[in-house]
Amino acid sequence: MRNRLIRAAVAPVALASLLLTGCTATGENAATDTPSDAADALVIYNAQHEQLTEEWTAAFTEETGIEVSLRNGGDSELSNQIVTEGAASPADVFLTENSPAMSLVEDAGLFAPVDAATLELVPEQYRPSSGAWTGIAARSTVLVYNPSMITEAELPSSLMDLQDPKWKGLWGAAPSGADFQAIVSAVLAVEGDDATRAWLEGMHENATVYNNNIATMKAVNAGEVPVGVIYHYYWYRDQAGTAENSGNTKLHYFGNQDPGAFVSISGGGVLKSSTHAEEAQQFLAWLAGTAGQTILGEGYSFEYPVSTGIPARSPLPALDTLDAPTIDPSTLNGADVVELMTEAGLL
Repeated sequence: MRNRLIRAAVAPVALASLLLTGCTATGENAATDTPSDAADALVIYNAQHEQLTEEWTAAFTEETGIEVSLRNGGDSELSNQIVTEGAASPADVFLTENSPAMSLVEDAGLFAPVDAATLELVPEQYRPSSGAWTGIAARSTVLVYNPSMITEAELPSSLMDLQDPKWKGLWGAAPSGADFQAIVSAVLAVEGDDATRAWLEGMHENATVYNNNIATMKAVNAGEVPVGVIYHYYWYRDQAGTAENSGNTKLHYFGNQDPGAFVSISGGGVLKSSTHAEEAQQFLAWLAGTAGQTILGEGYSFEYPVSTGIPARSPLPALDTLDAPTIDPSTLNGADVVELMTEAGLL
């Protein structure tokens, strides 16, 4: 490593709930309501990016005439709320950024099965084997790095390498967020309990903690740490704008079915408690179909469409070239991850 590599200590982060909210383009999700004038509107609990979901619902309403009311919040906030509400939940549809929140609702038995025709729109690797919900978008784990501090040849060959003492103070991440906790869920699924525990202990010793993906990317860009673990789309969004938070950085894709190549699935599901079950299933089919996926592929978010034949926005590498590990998204266990991260002193 070059002499300019900067060392820093880990600061513990407080855990506010089972899984903390993921990051949006403007920071943390805050619970907000976007009501419809129609009393019988389709109620969507939305933990996806608000701008994207507003684009989706506006186009859906224009095409179908079905009014939509949004409640916006974080993955953890809304999944726990649905579980608490149970059969009395007013939600018709639940949308997330990461799949562990979907698993929480699925494990509580609160989803109605997704229509078979909708499931057929999404390849098997981008939806749970249970059919209780479906993938609606995807994001890739990447390593953002500062080439003025570290060469490409010096980068770790695996995400698991970052537990090595030689990486002490040399990488950053945001362990309190649902985004990073989903990545740890993938480590657990691929590597098992003991290896994940050891990796998290190494992270506690080696990593610098940031509030979210954007803060991590900014730190790498500013030379605070040479590398950081984030999701891909934060970098591509910044590059498409002013690049002020990423102009000094590049992205590294681990590939090789490494946990660091994990592709996180954003989910959509219909609640058993829905009083608009037919319209809810129609909305989910629309999201997974050509219209919804094209809005995703062409829009601001730089997330990946998951339906066959819908391209991602340029210059993203094709989703099927990332060589991600094969993981059934419904098996990603957020509660176990929080327990392991707490034991490691990261939460």
